Amino acid sequence: MGRQALVVHSDPEILGGTPVFVGTRVPLRNLIDYLERGHSLDEFLDAFPSVTREQAVAALETAHEVLTASARTAR
Repeated sequence: MGRQALVVHSDPEILGGTPVFVGTRVPLRNLIDYLERGHSLDEFLDAFPSVTREQAVAALETAHEVLTASARTAR
């Protein structure tokens, strides 16, 4: 979870505290929305050039780590 702190942050002065990619005003939710709608990571990065590929990949890796850590075995 340490990587997330370097990639995404929340500041009440930026979009009312919405989690955004560090150094940008691009909400993390935009990445999720793009992927949910079937767009590629490259399309997201083209639409939001202030977000680096490294930031986007790190955010997805962090999401994977959090979800995997909280997963429970099936019964």
